[in-house]
Amino acid sequence: MSLACCLLGSNIQANEPTRAAAVALFKNKAVLVINGKRRTLKAGSTSPEGVTLISSNSESAVIKIDDEELTLRLDGKIVGKYTRGIAAKSLQLYPGSGGHYFVDGQINGSSVRFLVDTGATAVVINKNIAKRIGVLYRVDGTPTMVQTASGVVPAYRVRFDEVMIRALSLKRVDGIVVDGSYPSEALLGQSFLNRLDMRRQGHVLELQER
Repeated sequence: MSLACCLLGSNIQANEPTRAAAVALFKNKAVLVINGKRRTLKAGSTSPEGVTLISSNSESAVIKIDDEELTLRLDGKIVGKYTRGIAAKSLQLYPGSGGHYFVDGQINGSSVRFLVDTGATAVVINKNIAKRIGVLYRVDGTPTMVQTASGVVPAYRVRFDEVMIRALSLKRVDGIVVDGSYPSEALLGQSFLNRLDMRRQGHVLELQER
């Protein structure tokens, strides 16, 4: 199973934009979130919102809206001639165990797994992650101190060239490297989140570019 999100904007009803995200793709079967509702479609079936799945595989799905065909890819790209109502890129996240939101992404082109943390002021990584992805925080960073569960520890303020989660990418994002093993997962904090539109519907957390 491949698991990813992508965004589609289109008009199914007059002046009514429809948002669809591919959550999981299989051969001739897809799990989509359409206007916030989770729909599982087999090839040839149509959702109550009027989205028809024509075909799919582990990387993309071909759908039809108002007799126009579009291809949704796992990287969030949309291929097709139908351009009415195309919206900003976004992604939808579902909570994991413990109710936390995790998402795979990149810092400066290197893969990182993020924990979405609205209480963190910046994108925070530990020294081990920094070493793995080549962030020279002691050379380029500014020394500071941060509060952790173990107490106040030394850290460095840095600026990442690019932070990306799925199809959402931001340049020059403020970050903090903790000179220790905390946090075990990279924290996706407000220096990234406050540059996006963020809203929650039930258990679904949606992030959208402005």
